[in-house]
Amino acid sequence: MMHGVASKQRFLFLQGPPGPFFFRLGLALRDLGHAVHRINLNGGDQSVWPGAAINYTGTADRWPSFVDTFLVENRISDIVLFGDCRPLHNAARGMARLRGIRVHVFEEGYIRPNWATLELDGVNGHSTLPRDPEWFIAAARDLPPLGEHAPVPATFRRRAREATAYYASTFLRTWRFPHYRSHRDRSAAAEALGWLKQLALRKLHQGQAEATLAKLAGKSYFALPLQLSSDHQIRIHSPFRSMEAGASYVIESFARAAPSDTMLLIKEHPLDNGLFSWGRFIGQEAARLKVSDRVLFAKGGDIETIVTGSLGVVTVNSTTGTLALASGIPVAALGHAVYNIPGVTFSGPLDSFWANPPAPDPETWDSFCRVLQARCLIYGGFASDEGIALLIAGAIARMLNLSEMVKIHASPS
Repeated sequence: MMHGVASKQRFLFLQGPPGPFFFRLGLALRDLGHAVHRINLNGGDQSVWPGAAINYTGTADRWPSFVDTFLVENRISDIVLFGDCRPLHNAARGMARLRGIRVHVFEEGYIRPNWATLELDGVNGHSTLPRDPEWFIAAARDLPPLGEHAPVPATFRRRAREATAYYASTFLRTWRFPHYRSHRDRSAAAEALGWLKQLALRKLHQGQAEATLAKLAGKSYFALPLQLSSDHQIRIHSPFRSMEAGASYVIESFARAAPSDTMLLIKEHPLDNGLFSWGRFIGQEAARLKVSDRVLFAKGGDIETIVTGSLGVVTVNSTTGTLALASGIPVAALGHAVYNIPGVTFSGPLDSFWANPPAPDPETWDSFCRVLQARCLIYGGFASDEGIALLIAGAIARMLNLSEMVKIHASPS
């Protein structure tokens, strides 16, 4: 815990993204006079929060009672967490709801790059945003037009390095947290090894992707951006138990109903740990459905170029859908997504999408983006010190309900 401050609000931090963002945000809140507490749930949490904290080493069954007692004894007014569907986070949200405690939920940005998501209570499928296009049009009338923002510095290598260090620390400190079970479908050791392999082969994968994309020159194609099977967007907010099931469904529909002169490009998620061979799986599915000559797979490649050059994007609920919509590219979303709104995305069975994909309605899309930026998004990023400083300023303005952006120094010191 961080002591010696005159408390205004009393924050409890749970798990954040790998890297220093949550710790620096906690320091900034403390410097503004707020009390900040932290509970570490595993060794990775401990490694990215060098300040004083409580380590929870009990079982998942005991967690609701433990966190409820902590909330009461420390007079917590706000919980801060990353990802609302992680089992321990979901339990903490439930206990907070019973106590009338605010929960600030961070996630990767609904619109990327340059943005992170921050909403009260829940994100994605748990977001309180409606799905009524008329509501967005009405809500946007008093909002300013979307402004231009400079690109936020970010490097894949930094994110990969921080993720590898986090999962390695989780594995090496298992003895301290014997009951912890990750929300992900792989062990911490496997995650760390997978990331190291991905980093080592990054240039090779990029070269292979460029060769694959060259095969699309002059051809009409649809794009399917893969998501992580460990992502709760797939496991909870979609009809599929895994991304493999979702990919099979899309390939089957493409083989059955897409025009014979179109291709399907399937791109691996940039944060995939490489432990599952997507290339082999997609090749087998395409061969089974006799469309091997029309289905391509790429591990790398610029997603914006891929999306904007396509006839349309099929996704479960990836934020790549918003990238496509921003360029006027048709999108079919198969799961629960905040942007899955009539007039914005395709409505109907996927088999009907391939022949006549409709572009998003410009007014509805613009209204949606203005509401999203005002209510759910924070300018910045997790993959650079500059991006983190921007996120901290925006997060504090949102979390403390300040009328103006708070300017603070967000160094790790």
